[in-house]
Amino acid sequence: MAYTVTLVPGDGVGPEISEATKQVLEATGVQFRWDIHNAGEETLAKEGNVLPQHTLDSIRKNKVGIKGPITTPVGEGFRSVNVALRQALDLYACVRPCKSYPGVRSRYEGVDIVIIRENMEDLYAGIEFEEGKPETLEIIQLLEKRSGAKIRRDSGISIKPISIFGTERIVRYAFNYARTNKRKKVTAVHKANIMKFSDGLFLEVARRVAGEFPDIPFEDRIIDNLAMQLVTRPEEYDVLVFPNLYGDIVSDLAAGLVGGLGVAPGANIGDDYAVFEATHGSAPRYTGQNKVNPTGMLLSGVLMLRHLGETGAAARMEKAISDVIREGKYVTYDMKPNRDDPTAVGTSQMTDAIVAKLKGMR
Repeated sequence: MAYTVTLVPGDGVGPEISEATKQVLEATGVQFRWDIHNAGEETLAKEGNVLPQHTLDSIRKNKVGIKGPITTPVGEGFRSVNVALRQALDLYACVRPCKSYPGVRSRYEGVDIVIIRENMEDLYAGIEFEEGKPETLEIIQLLEKRSGAKIRRDSGISIKPISIFGTERIVRYAFNYARTNKRKKVTAVHKANIMKFSDGLFLEVARRVAGEFPDIPFEDRIIDNLAMQLVTRPEEYDVLVFPNLYGDIVSDLAAGLVGGLGVAPGANIGDDYAVFEATHGSAPRYTGQNKVNPTGMLLSGVLMLRHLGETGAAARMEKAISDVIREGKYVTYDMKPNRDDPTAVGTSQMTDAIVAKLKGMR
């Protein structure tokens, strides 16, 4: 059986690490048909749209996609393609495992944390009002009237919606993930001591959903306290479930515990579709240099294999990646003890080493 999967190569270094991921996935022995479509800056220049309809249609048809990183302008220009993709396909659960692999340079050892982030609500819902616009002044005046607060007229406004529905399904997803993957506990993360009607609702609903899973220990943490505890005793945490913004920030923090974004995979999963992607950005300054570490997207491919039910292939692929990293010979510059090590190899050479490991397992 061959799986038809939408492949979105992305921008910057995306095409290089997408090709690497394609090769390694095929080396597992699982058969794929790749339905290639694109999105991002280059697609905007060619087609006038950063996220073309044909790309969305392909994922809807195939149910599964894997994508390279896509550039998002900072402070101006188009909104994040990643956010638009998640919203268009209702990919409400962002799953980002952060796991230590021997051979990866890090201050920590033995970290094994899974970040589960709600993808659709919170401040990333995109409900914003630009400073100086007439509609923004209307919102400010309404908020002042209803709340009694004073808001400066030169303010921009972002709205933070958190619903019972959205919270129920992400917390239930986190508990089901923990049960399926035999994890130890679930921790809900919030700022309910300050934001009592948004984060407070998140916490209230999380506690109620936790009652449906008496076999899985549950606790909650205030976001700033959690950030401190993650860098002092990360071994205390297992599955963490967050509203959108906190999950985005802490997933980068947790990636830092295990060596950085270069080794951080990600999955965006809904009831109907799933899209897998590396956590890191498009790194345009390294485009075409055969230099970047493909591990983040490769491990995202491992997550995709598990999603497809190919658990044996997923285990072999993860082992091949881990073995090459642990041996430290055929790895990119950022995986060497000294980043200027002249024995560092390029993206394609590291890929070849992993493919060779996989072929030796078959």
